[in-house]
Amino acid sequence: MAALGWLTPRRRSATARSVLAGEASAEAARKSSQEATATEVSDAEPEFPVLGDEQAAAFFDLDNTVMQGAALFHFGRGLYKRKFFETRDLARFAWQQAWFRLAGVEDPEHMQDARDSALSIVKGHRVAELTSIGEEIYDEYMAERIWPGTRALAQAHLDAGQKVWLVTAAPVEIAQVISRRLGLTGALGTVAESVDGVYTGKLVGEPLHGPAKAEAVRALAAAEGLDLSRCAAYSDSHNDIPMLSLVGHPYAINPDTKLRKHARKLDWRLRDYRTGRKAAKVGIPAAAGVGAVAGGTAAAIALHRRRR
Repeated sequence: MAALGWLTPRRRSATARSVLAGEASAEAARKSSQEATATEVSDAEPEFPVLGDEQAAAFFDLDNTVMQGAALFHFGRGLYKRKFFETRDLARFAWQQAWFRLAGVEDPEHMQDARDSALSIVKGHRVAELTSIGEEIYDEYMAERIWPGTRALAQAHLDAGQKVWLVTAAPVEIAQVISRRLGLTGALGTVAESVDGVYTGKLVGEPLHGPAKAEAVRALAAAEGLDLSRCAAYSDSHNDIPMLSLVGHPYAINPDTKLRKHARKLDWRLRDYRTGRKAAKVGIPAAAGVGAVAGGTAAAIALHRRRR
């Protein structure tokens, strides 16, 4: 995929592959959102976000921020159920998911394993097939794992008339399914190469992780005419500090130890829905306190049979 022309020349700390991944994800997200129905604005006017600020938007990490656990692992369970891989692979998959649930931290080796496994398994499958399966898996494993508090934060932005995007290393098609089910604007996710609607087994750039997320947000903001100083971003992981640092309103949600320390040092807003702890800084909408993969990798986390 050719690099997008939205960005003006500048010095980047991210790698070229991170930039490519970010721009590809932003392009896929914009195409998807153009087909979505406009969000209806309510009468609510919280202190933040600002009602009617069209140059503001919100960017939400997915795993352990919007949803308990990792979308990749939940999707893998659904693939196993549909016999995309065998029983012997399930034990390792289950261990990885249990580790993620307990630690709440992304592990680079696990993420690499997920990427390699997903690409191997979806190669030759049609994008439409995996998207359809993603709809079913959302209902089976993901819907009940959405954090009500984070969902309320996203709704506050929607009610203020702002766009809300998921930003995740999960496959862009799966991210778009989750975004659509939650009534959000769209999703930025890892983009896998496809030709004539069939996955080739290759990525466009690299997984949307770390610096690549920041590049995706930057590209989308440029294309949408957003002022990042008026935007908000939400994440649980220190890996997303580059994305959080881009915006004027960064939030640490269910933060890992490194992000919690970083957020406190910079006086970022904090909220932990795992323990019920109150926000460390005022300004979060009260509703949140009540709690009320061109395509993605799409297989997300089945475990590769090459490691038998």
